[in-house]
Amino acid sequence: MTQAADFIAKANSQLGVKESPANSNKTIYGKFTGHDGQPWCGSFVMWCAAQIGFKGMPNCVYTPSGATLFQGQGQWLNHETAKPQPGDIAFFNFDGKGIEHVGIVVKDNGDGTVTTIEGNTTPDGSTGSEANGGEVCFKTRAYQTANKRKMVVFIVGFGRPKWTN
Repeated sequence: MTQAADFIAKANSQLGVKESPANSNKTIYGKFTGHDGQPWCGSFVMWCAAQIGFKGMPNCVYTPSGATLFQGQGQWLNHETAKPQPGDIAFFNFDGKGIEHVGIVVKDNGDGTVTTIEGNTTPDGSTGSEANGGEVCFKTRAYQTANKRKMVVFIVGFGRPKWTN
């Protein structure tokens, strides 16, 4: 397996994990990064990378800084022109005020959407915060405006870690 596949497998093993107590942002991921009690999508990404021994993940705990780090290292892909790959980090803007969430790309669906695993979100079909929903979930997200599912695009770009095989 590749590092990207190992990373996705580790994230997949966490599906359904919820913060405890509810609405507390308390998780093993936040404890790992020293940010327990704070929104934890980026801590989830960092924890998954650490669990497979990958030391090259730009720090995504504060999601805007994670995007800046990927950009500064020449590892950033614009959402409209990207060809997302498994293991890429998707960066989201739900409120129009800037990057506020990250997720792990599992696959490009070939229709302008990707399947992701995200920490601290709400399951598809449920109500709640997309960026602070309290659970590790699979999500389907649009990255191209002209996506075939006619979904609203919240992905603003992708960071591509420097995986090795």
